[in-house]
Amino acid sequence: MEGFFKLVSYYKTQSEPAYCGLATLAVVLNALAIDPERKWKGPWRWFDDSMLDCCEPLEKVKVSGISFNKVACLAHCNGAEVDTYHTNESTQDNFRNYVISCTSSENCHMIVSYHRSFLKQTGGGHFSPIGGYHAGKDMVLILDVARFKYPPHWVPLTLLWDAMNTVDKDTGFYRGIEGAEHSNLLQSCRHDGWDTIAKYLSKKLQQLLSSEEIHNIQDILSVIVSSAPADLSNFINWVAEVRKQENGSNLVSEEEQGRLVTKEEVLKQVRETELFKHLTRWFLSGSSCMPNAILDGTDSLEKIASEVCCQGAQLLCGKVGSCNAISSKTTQFRSSDCDNAKSVTVVSANVILEDSECGAEMLVPSCRKNPGNPCECGSNSSDREHPSVVDGLTVLLLALPPDTWSCLKDAKLLQEFCDIISPKNLPDLLQQEILHLRKQLYFLVTDVCCSAT
Repeated sequence: MEGFFKLVSYYKTQSEPAYCGLATLAVVLNALAIDPERKWKGPWRWFDDSMLDCCEPLEKVKVSGISFNKVACLAHCNGAEVDTYHTNESTQDNFRNYVISCTSSENCHMIVSYHRSFLKQTGGGHFSPIGGYHAGKDMVLILDVARFKYPPHWVPLTLLWDAMNTVDKDTGFYRGIEGAEHSNLLQSCRHDGWDTIAKYLSKKLQQLLSSEEIHNIQDILSVIVSSAPADLSNFINWVAEVRKQENGSNLVSEEEQGRLVTKEEVLKQVRETELFKHLTRWFLSGSSCMPNAILDGTDSLEKIASEVCCQGAQLLCGKVGSCNAISSKTTQFRSSDCDNAKSVTVVSANVILEDSECGAEMLVPSCRKNPGNPCECGSNSSDREHPSVVDGLTVLLLALPPDTWSCLKDAKLLQEFCDIISPKNLPDLLQQEILHLRKQLYFLVTDVCCSAT
């Protein structure tokens, strides 16, 4: 029961009938004391189910719930280290051992996905956290987030296993458990085009690489980019941090400044990779002139930020829907420690949502300008530039699993390319970011693949 008091302190009722997965995750993220790095209401930073807006649009979750893998992806996106176990890949004894291990720790919490009918309850598939284990009776405590239906209750572990050992008809996967611990990483997939990108990466890319005549790395890049979905250009959003507009405030806090510094170091390391240099040469060669200008890099920072701020305003103002109007401007804000910090680029936007106005701001990292980078975003008058699509594409390709490239027919070329994209050759900070993103992609791709079948 070591983790019980932390969980029960943050125990909440799901705010929508289909939000059991989101509410469960909010309880666990708060119990792990993970900072959402954004405000919830007033000055408070706190996870609420309405804030878990990436991996799956809230509108879709409200209608049809969320899958096991998308909950895992959400946990990963929001700073938790996640282990997942489907029942067809494990055993009842392994489940018991994991329950005992996790409930004996304050730093690990379990989420279970199960079917209510096995517990003689009304409803279908459901998520809830496990609050404890009774070794003498071999029972687990379920902290049901549908508290309008059921209070916390003890169930035999064997019965819960049976309720988990069922197939989710929407995905074709067996249900299971997720264990979450505290992590601290930068990457997020808060964009509704991720499913499209996942389909391309998991289905189409390998087919293209195996069917095309490919003789060198430039050929590989040409195949990847020229056939990519338009959503790929939105991967630049991986560096965005959105905050609520504060009246009269033009300061960037020391904490925000620290996160920007970390992101800027990641960008610097990205631009030092061999893959970034190959992509830059490919763009400069003129090969990037294609019918769908998905990676032309000519969008202004304001245009790029408009979508980010729109999504951010929906989240921060607690409204889900389309943005009716957006007006934005770019300003230079100073750090709260004005004597020691440089200016920070902030794009502020006034967004009209359901006939009411919400304000959001996007903090943008920058790095020293590289004269050879063909995809600059923002003003050319500064010696610094904001992240380009080439930066984002470099990160995305580095994060793809190694077997993505196994279809390349030229063994020598395959080895050369794998040496370039291998995480073991990357600096520690960038390597951490890449492996984190790779795990996110795994959850998304797995979910997309099973949905397609």
